[in-house]
Amino acid sequence: MKLAPHLHRLGNDVVACYLVDTSEGITLIDAGLPGHWHDLQRELNSLGKSADDIRGLVLTHGDSDHIGFAERLRSEHGVPVFIHAADAVRARTGEKPKTALGPLRPGPTLRFFGYSLRKNGLRTRYVSEVTEIHDGDVLDLPGKPAIVGMPGHSPGSVAVHVPLADAVFVGDALTTRHVLTGRTGPQPAPFTDDPAEALASLDRIADLKASWVLPGHGAPWRTSPAQVGETIRNS
Repeated sequence: MKLAPHLHRLGNDVVACYLVDTSEGITLIDAGLPGHWHDLQRELNSLGKSADDIRGLVLTHGDSDHIGFAERLRSEHGVPVFIHAADAVRARTGEKPKTALGPLRPGPTLRFFGYSLRKNGLRTRYVSEVTEIHDGDVLDLPGKPAIVGMPGHSPGSVAVHVPLADAVFVGDALTTRHVLTGRTGPQPAPFTDDPAEALASLDRIADLKASWVLPGHGAPWRTSPAQVGETIRNS
């Protein structure tokens, strides 16, 4: 789905990932679930392009609902996969600490897990080879994505700022639809390793210039990054 010039979303409000289309090729932000491969193909076809036009995939963190088709893209099309060094092991092996579920409602929780099953969420292929990135890096990819460390949800969670798309991609640093309660609107994300650190990290995007703040779960959010921290803390 096209959101704006250069900016497309794959998936839906349950699980989403993003495509940045430029004259120099395509950069992907996150890879959703394995079944989002078909969403990717449809979006590429609508642009008259193919997976061979993708220059890189940047992961906001290493959780299974963000690395879905990453290994397929890497192994079949040679697309490099970029992830913060602190989450590299998570993306390669799935190793992560257990976190408290927190509040949940049966209906939304079942919808989340049901959607994950339909999108082959139980068939995660971890990423055999990754390129490690760090806070402050500007990647030599279409749109010149800039990496902002956002530890908390995971040690290597990052935001990805793409000025060309007027967007900041935040992964699970926040959510606009809680997958376990169904509550909508900007709020902290569940399954977070260190909730206090995640809240503090929101201030790290405050000085970025963008009109879109785009989470991995929930509706796209039109706002200034400067407003994000206060809005989430008051949610």
